[in-house]
Amino acid sequence: MNVRFAFVLSSLAAVALVGCASHLSGNRATAKLEPTRGNTANGTVTFVQTGDGVQVSGEIRGLKPDAEHGFHVHEKGDCSSGDGMGTGGHFNPTAKPHGSHGAGDHHTGDLPSLKADKYGVAAFSFVSRSISVGGPTTDIVGKGLIVHRDPDDYKTQPTGNAGPRLACAVIAAK
Repeated sequence: MNVRFAFVLSSLAAVALVGCASHLSGNRATAKLEPTRGNTANGTVTFVQTGDGVQVSGEIRGLKPDAEHGFHVHEKGDCSSGDGMGTGGHFNPTAKPHGSHGAGDHHTGDLPSLKADKYGVAAFSFVSRSISVGGPTTDIVGKGLIVHRDPDDYKTQPTGNAGPRLACAVIAAK
């Protein structure tokens, strides 16, 4: 094998490896939260795959002022029931117990609680290494996104005792 041919082969292999490692980078999804029956919470959340994490950012309005609200990806993308219950339980393809996002075992769909300001607005931006946009096991596209009335206690199984569902969305590829 000549040197030039070996160089071309090694260059192609390097390009292929980089392509495989970053195949998810830049995948995007969005969720337009609509209030469940009798509630006012609404907003938009974006999800952008950035290597091994997903940048999650958004703004949700109509929340109880100065309060914390549970925030989870749920297993089904079905908001048709009016109360958000069509989304089922928390998204949990890895069969972990409910817990705090980023701290030990937790459902894939367990996200950090939202903190509303004095106007009832929660603006947030964080990176999740639990979910993916387009990945094989933890892909959130087509799943439900729920904002709950109460804070997540991160202990009660399997829900975190976060109360009724205030807003619901189906996460869609962008």
